[in-house]
Amino acid sequence: MATTADAGCLFCAIAAGERSAHVVLDTPAVVAFLDHRPLFPGHTLVVPRAHVETLTDLPPADLGEYFARVQQMTAAVETATGAAGSFVANNNVVSQSVPHLHFHVVPRNRKDGLRGFFWPRQRYEDDAHAAAVAAAIRVELAGLL
Repeated sequence: MATTADAGCLFCAIAAGERSAHVVLDTPAVVAFLDHRPLFPGHTLVVPRAHVETLTDLPPADLGEYFARVQQMTAAVETATGAAGSFVANNNVVSQSVPHLHFHVVPRNRKDGLRGFFWPRQRYEDDAHAAAVAAAIRVELAGLL
C-alpha cells in the first residue's frame, strides 16, 4: 500500500502518530484503533495507512492485505470482549463521518439493544477503561498474527 497521507485527515494523523488514539494494530499498511464513541467497548476502526476515501478508491492490489487485517481484527475483538459475534460495516460517503476508508468492527451479543441503524453511542468510563479494552484486543490479535 502507498503511504500517502492527507494533511487535514484525522485518521491520517492517528496513523502517523500525530493524534492520540488507543491503537490496537499498527502495520506498514493498516492501522486499527478504538472508536472514541463506541457502540460497545471494543468497537474498533480499521483503516488503511494510505489516505483513500472510500472502498472503491482502495487499489485492488491492496484489498487482500486490508481485508486480512479486518478479518483478524474481527476475531480479536470478539474474543477480547467475550462477544457472541460482531457487526462489521463500512460507509462510503453517506454517513461516513471521516472521509478516510474505515471498517467498523463492533462486538455484538444477542439482545444487546441495537436495532436497525439508530444506535446510541457511548463513551468509555475513562481513559484507563479504553486502555484496558485496547490491551485485551492486542493480546488476542497477537495470537492471530
